[in-house]
Amino acid sequence: MFAQLSKRPWIIAIVIAVLLVAWLLSGDRFVARDEVEPDQPATTADLARVEIQWLQAEPMQRQHVVQGQVEAWRRVELRAQVSGSVQNLDQDKGSRVAADQLLLSISPDDRPAQVARSEADVRQRQSDVTAAKRLRERSLVSANELMRLESELAKARAELDSARLQQRNTKIKAPFAGIYDQRMVELGDFVQPGQSLLTLVDIDRLKVSAQIAQQQVIQLELGQPVKVELLDGRTLEGELHFIAAAADPGSRSFRIEVKVDNPDGLRLAGASATLHIQTGEAMAHRLSPALLSLDESGRHGVKWVNEAQRVEFTPVQLISVDNQGAWVSGLPPKVALITLGQGFVQPGQQVRTQLAAEGS
Repeated sequence: MFAQLSKRPWIIAIVIAVLLVAWLLSGDRFVARDEVEPDQPATTADLARVEIQWLQAEPMQRQHVVQGQVEAWRRVELRAQVSGSVQNLDQDKGSRVAADQLLLSISPDDRPAQVARSEADVRQRQSDVTAAKRLRERSLVSANELMRLESELAKARAELDSARLQQRNTKIKAPFAGIYDQRMVELGDFVQPGQSLLTLVDIDRLKVSAQIAQQQVIQLELGQPVKVELLDGRTLEGELHFIAAAADPGSRSFRIEVKVDNPDGLRLAGASATLHIQTGEAMAHRLSPALLSLDESGRHGVKWVNEAQRVEFTPVQLISVDNQGAWVSGLPPKVALITLGQGFVQPGQQVRTQLAAEGS
């Protein structure tokens, strides 16, 4: 047989070609079976798994929490308006005084005599004017002469008012009821106009000042209730009574002041306090601050799973944060929040979900 095939070599070539084609075709079918069809969907086992917790929005009181400084409602530094020696310390430092009560006396020196001279001069000028008016009725005095005498009378009265004011200024009185807080002079000291003598503070009412960010000031209104928390844990109730019309150029924040009644006269001026400013009720979700993340724009948000089992990222507004958690707004009323695995999935990604264990 081989002798016959050797005489016909073309037959051998045909057989070899047929075998080669058959081998190539069998190889294509093998590769095709091993490759995954591009349109074949991923199986459930291939999806990332995350834990979720269903959260329902709840009503809560919106509030801003800022650090503030307690100040006396009024504080005034009384200064000398005349020169002289400190003649008497009429009240003790630290005592409570009434409005218009005498606090300190400066020596009168020759001021009473100046008042007496001015009073006599006014009486004389008044007499001259009265006589001139009678003579003017009979045309015995010119109008210009009468005008000159009236001008001298007005000048004498002004000098009398000045002398009396100088004498009154030797008596330093309380402009309002308060606490005689500090004294800068001692008995016998010589003082000059403008020199500080003492300070008076009113603590029957207090004000707590603070700076608030420009993003938050638009939510404030005068009269809003404010809780003032002191460092020792005590709380006082107050209300917002001042909001600055312009921001501080350096910090771009606005000064606010809270009015707080202090009927017990607690000595709190100068202390620090925390302000809790109520800004109305809102629907919000309470969650752990650890679940907050940032998007590419730097906005706070959270990841959750929609009905199609795909990850969503929603920016939220941080209403308040405390030791127990954070209140945020901006989410759907009921949301499947991702509590575990949020760092390994991206928005739009399909995932497998599993309910988080209670208390986790």
